[in-house]
Amino acid sequence: MSVVDLATATWAPGTFLHRLAPPARDQLRAMAPRRWVAPGTVLISQGALEHHVLLLHSGISKITALTSDGVESLLAIRVSGDLIGEMSALNDLPRSATATACTPLAYSVIRRPQLRAFLEQEPNAALALAGMVADRLRWANQFRVDFTAYPAKVRVARVLVKMALAYGRRTPAGLEIGFELTQSELASLCGAAEVTVQKSLRDFRRTGSIATGYRTVTVLDLAALQQAAEL
Repeated sequence: MSVVDLATATWAPGTFLHRLAPPARDQLRAMAPRRWVAPGTVLISQGALEHHVLLLHSGISKITALTSDGVESLLAIRVSGDLIGEMSALNDLPRSATATACTPLAYSVIRRPQLRAFLEQEPNAALALAGMVADRLRWANQFRVDFTAYPAKVRVARVLVKMALAYGRRTPAGLEIGFELTQSELASLCGAAEVTVQKSLRDFRRTGSIATGYRTVTVLDLAALQQAAEL
């Protein structure tokens, strides 16, 4: 398992740690010991009656939920600096989704009393948490609009652009989305049939916008993909 230097890690814009002032960030990171897990490890489970939150120090996690007909739906991706499980910590309800490690991942478990005490001591952190929740709601609402307003191919392009910009790793070829993503997971995130996603990916490969490998996507021509996404 690869080791990340957490002392020099940087946090992506929009994540909870990025929103905090350095003293509050350091306090939160020191609140609980690190745990390391391998890809595929389930971190929290949908329906569980628990109220702690997870702070991601390194790695990437996917958030999924089972629909009423038993189909797994990919809801979101969480990265280093993100907080997971805040809804149950705030409203006392069971977990609404499952979080699974996509890469080697370091995280800490912060108990609800610890989180509440931290937010009471750091009012700006409480505002940061509210801003993070609001952004996630806005993101979810935008996807609902995309599902109804744009054809599937445009939705696929939009999701690829967003993930490349948010989680892309710069390589000589372009922006490689930094976690394994199956076509079924991409279809779930786009709200499209898997066969439609396959056709869209073929079209984007044909135009030189992307390159694909085993569970990987690299954006070769971001401008062309943005044009396909009507952004």
